[in-house]
Amino acid sequence: MAAISASQVKELRERTGLGMMECKKALTEAGGDIEQAIEDLRKNSGLKAAKKAGRTAAEGAVVTRVADDNSYGVMVEINSETDFVARDDNFKGFADKVVDALFAAKSDDVVALMSGEMEATREQLVQKIGENISVRRAVVVEAGAGNLVGEYVHGGRIGVLTVLKGANAEVAKDVAMHVAAINPAVALPENMPQEQLDQEKAIILAQPDMAGKPEQIAEKMVQGRLKKYLAENSLTEQPFVKDPNQTVAEFVKSAGGEVVGFTRFEVGEGIEKEEVDFAKEVMEQARRS
Repeated sequence: MAAISASQVKELRERTGLGMMECKKALTEAGGDIEQAIEDLRKNSGLKAAKKAGRTAAEGAVVTRVADDNSYGVMVEINSETDFVARDDNFKGFADKVVDALFAAKSDDVVALMSGEMEATREQLVQKIGENISVRRAVVVEAGAGNLVGEYVHGGRIGVLTVLKGANAEVAKDVAMHVAAINPAVALPENMPQEQLDQEKAIILAQPDMAGKPEQIAEKMVQGRLKKYLAENSLTEQPFVKDPNQTVAEFVKSAGGEVVGFTRFEVGEGIEKEEVDFAKEVMEQARRS
């Protein structure tokens, strides 16, 4: 029996998108011949999932779980190729299994989760549905002593976990709803990265009305605009979405609490979607046939 090297398994995984164990088994049965392994996989339709693996999965769902005592929460993004599949009960069932597993383990280690039985479940779902499905990312948010975690998911596509000191779960949920709607950059003004402030300052200095201003006046204008920028992009300083007459900080304070932080996931953010020219694709297929 031919010895199967790690590099062979790696190459077959890259070419097919199938799991490590499935690739190793196929290579073993094919005597180490990668091309034969691919042909065998195609014959038994095990390669159906792999044919989809190269497609961009930028749709999907965000799912959350929060402990009954609000001491911690887990949020997961699971992707599919189309929004239609994201609404499928089979997809939803898989998403629930993933978030439940990570919640029980109190872990955000997607790689570890998908190296076990969950990967086989994913591959079976890919073959059944016919689209690429992937578990993209997860986060565990710990409340900490005296704090609590709140959750809100909008339309299955935007999920938020908030952390408040004091107040209650309902207030934490309202703040999470605000974050989902407004998408602040940071929780508190002091959380804004210096790099971001420096970039914003450069933009302000490049604006036409700054030209020719004395240094002291220019600096005063810059600081004023930076203060406004921080107010617009910091959760605590934003007008509360349910009552714009008060800031989020004021709303939480009125309930006896204080904003600590938040985590926000939106389906597909940061993924470069592939633009498919279907007419061109059909013409190319016609020429090859």
